Amino acid sequence: MTLTPVRLGQALFTMVDPARGHEVAYNRWYERDHRYSGCMIGPGWFAGSRWVAPKWLKDLRFPETGPVATKTEDGSYLAIYWVHEPEIEEAEAWARTQVGELYAAGRGFAEREHVHTGQYLPDSNISAHEDGVPLELALDHNYRGLVTVMIEPAEGVARDAALEIINSSPVEKLLATGTVDLVSNWRMKPWPADHNVPMKMGNDGGSTERILQMCFLEGDPAESWQHIVDYAANIESSGAGRVTFASPFIPTEIGTDKYTDELW
Repeated sequence: MTLTPVRLGQALFTMVDPARGHEVAYNRWYERDHRYSGCMIGPGWFAGSRWVAPKWLKDLRFPETGPVATKTEDGSYLAIYWVHEPEIEEAEAWARTQVGELYAAGRGFAEREHVHTGQYLPDSNISAHEDGVPLELALDHNYRGLVTVMIEPAEGVARDAALEIINSSPVEKLLATGTVDLVSNWRMKPWPADHNVPMKMGNDGGSTERILQMCFLEGDPAESWQHIVDYAANIESSGAGRVTFASPFIPTEIGTDKYTDELW
């Protein structure tokens, strides 16, 4: 039997806030309907995970404002989905049709706001271990923490050059602390011209040259946050760029309303 490995071709990154007073209703709608009907049952959508930033984690975010989140309190929930590389076109076509049909059937949720939702393409990933968790399996590995970092390349520094600098020094120093198990780098993918959805996608996230990092942790991100602060400082001192958004998240407890009363 010949095994063909699953190839991760694209990610959907969607950071959302429920309207205040609708936290429980939003959480239940998303978990019990939308994460499946809007993504996971579609062709090519092979993995998904959901994360939350309660207030005590939001308080660690920096900087105070930026192109991803206008305020550090914005963006309570983060859902991430992997799309199989050979099925990207089919997955996108299905999703465009599906979201319209869901809303037409009354299966949307108006009391929410997208803070930043975007498509991203994988650039590179670096593991703390020689035989670490493959990125394709990261959303199913039950990591205890996630840190998202958005980076703008420095003026006059090409994106690829900035990423090479970041990977060769700041990332290696971060991995050496034992804080992060896997660092994945992503580039933005513009929405197609026919992207017509019944909600706004939120802030643009920055320039088209921005670098999104998803850093997966085996431990609580709050306990090692100083290492992330130091990491951002190392990026800036390297001359590669500057961090425009850094946020810790922890997994939601699927099937419960845990954290819905701790967002603000």
